[in-house]
Amino acid sequence: MSKELEAFIEYLIVIRGLSPKSIESYKADLMQFEDFLQKSVIRATSDDVIEFLSSIKKTDHDNILNQRTLNRKLSSINAFFKFAYKEDWVSDKLHIPQLKPPKTLPKFLSNEEIERAVESIDTSNWLGLRDKALILFIYATGLRVSEAMNAKKEDIEDGWIRVRNAKRDKQRLVPIAPIALKVLDEYLQKRECVSDYLFVNSRCKPLSRVSAFKITKKYLNVSPHVLRHSFATSLVLGGADLRVVQELLGHASLLTTQIYTHIQKDNLLQTVKKYHPMNTNNMV
Repeated sequence: MSKELEAFIEYLIVIRGLSPKSIESYKADLMQFEDFLQKSVIRATSDDVIEFLSSIKKTDHDNILNQRTLNRKLSSINAFFKFAYKEDWVSDKLHIPQLKPPKTLPKFLSNEEIERAVESIDTSNWLGLRDKALILFIYATGLRVSEAMNAKKEDIEDGWIRVRNAKRDKQRLVPIAPIALKVLDEYLQKRECVSDYLFVNSRCKPLSRVSAFKITKKYLNVSPHVLRHSFATSLVLGGADLRVVQELLGHASLLTTQIYTHIQKDNLLQTVKKYHPMNTNNMV
């Protein structure tokens, strides 16, 4: 890694105070870019950046790298050159606009689909109760799977969950639906081991993200993240304000939450088509 990149990483750690995960992302992206250049990164041009991004599209296995990943790498490069310009290492501030992400609707499940799935779970033992509690908990709160796996009993108070392991090291409070709390309490009472964590495996160790995925896949054939989308979709279709949904999901930017406006618009369109007289055969 060049001395310029080392200085930038130190700036992110000491001045910006970014999380270790964010630091590693910046570092990996910029080292990949520098390896591609085969020269000092401060000598890169706009054409070099475009060629770099194009090479990733061509070489990424199965071509599944999406625009969000490309935008993250571009954001890392732009951030470095903004820093390099301030340090007078370059005379021009290289900056390339990000790609416009595709407006694809997130996959989600209806309340009825989730209800049917949890009713099919064998809750005669505490592990079955755990599976049911986990599914309802994520659907009721919209937590990221990592946040749910790190949740502890002490984080729940008066029907609220304090999310302590959210992105950017921030905390937020999220209410929990009574039915999810009821099943969670039943599971905790019948659990045959002692742990501070809400969700544990048969050895009483904190449940892993992989195990959580296997549970939701088994009963719903989806990942835990789809339950998070289902939570947000239910709120938006019910008329919730997007800024409230943003707060509950822990999104740093409203732009991330705005993907759900497409669901909202589609629901409004279907309502008008169904109920407005000009969309029926009753109007002459």
